Amino acid sequence: MTEANDDSALIRNAELFEGMPDDELDFVISRCGKIRLSRGDLLFSSGEEAKHFYILKNGVIRVYKPREDGGQDEMARFATGDAIGDFDFARGAAYDAFAEAAEDSELIKFPGCGFSMDSMAQEKPRTVCGILLKAIVMMTKRIKTTQKLILENMSWVKELHRRAYEDPGTGLWKQALIADEIIHALKNPSALIMLKPDHFKLFVDSRGHGPGDEALIRIALILKNTSRRAGNSWPMRFKSNEMGIIINNCDAGKAQKTAEELLSAVRAMEPAPAADGFPQFSFSAAISYAIWPADDADWENLFRENYASLFDAWRNGGDRIVHYSKAEKI
Repeated sequence: MTEANDDSALIRNAELFEGMPDDELDFVISRCGKIRLSRGDLLFSSGEEAKHFYILKNGVIRVYKPREDGGQDEMARFATGDAIGDFDFARGAAYDAFAEAAEDSELIKFPGCGFSMDSMAQEKPRTVCGILLKAIVMMTKRIKTTQKLILENMSWVKELHRRAYEDPGTGLWKQALIADEIIHALKNPSALIMLKPDHFKLFVDSRGHGPGDEALIRIALILKNTSRRAGNSWPMRFKSNEMGIIINNCDAGKAQKTAEELLSAVRAMEPAPAADGFPQFSFSAAISYAIWPADDADWENLFRENYASLFDAWRNGGDRIVHYSKAEKI
């Protein structure tokens, strides 16, 4: 067996990754790293935040707690194939002991150097959520208080879910949430409303990225407020400055009215005053909406074509609302 295959087998056998699909395991393996310790080197110290856990490839690691008299109480010894610190990692806790190489040792580290759970959540939110939920299961198995533990950690699970799918710049949901969750919750009829602010590059080039970010946050707030009023909906950030909302139980009439309210709200945003030779900038937007399944029963095609319809409206001057329907394109 090659070294790479040997490492892969150790990772696949780790309890935290047990039962994970091959494509997700490949992602995990690509985000692992290796460390080598000489005898006497510390792997981690008491009080250190458990941002990683380790799989011992070869060597011996001992875990101990110092005593007040200067001695040590050895808590455990780990041999090849053992996972070290996975329970503390799963809990997001700090280590309560020291881990030291009892002989020269080599370990696999997850996440590897340069990676974190947050950074991986940006790439593969579904995979990271699966790992975090598996961590909950792992903890419940170990301490045998399943119901109590889940109740105690419910807010933690919700927070992890939010962080995995929330766009940090606007607080809107990321597009990844559609494929992972929203598509399974759609109810007939559902509206997909997309919005793209007009001349936004000109605004950023003339006023700077800071004001540009603030404008996006203001538009995001409009979408959040609309979502709260609509109920059973998701305010979204799709790409760059393209945003929108998905609303369940929403027919074409309601979607048209919602689109009109969104456009009016964007137009009502406080204009940016003239500055540095640039004239006052007033906000407007192009909006395109479509109804699933009435306008297109294929959600992926509806999403793609509504996106194209949005860009057509934007390129043609914006400040308008269009309605995509597959029937009208045939």
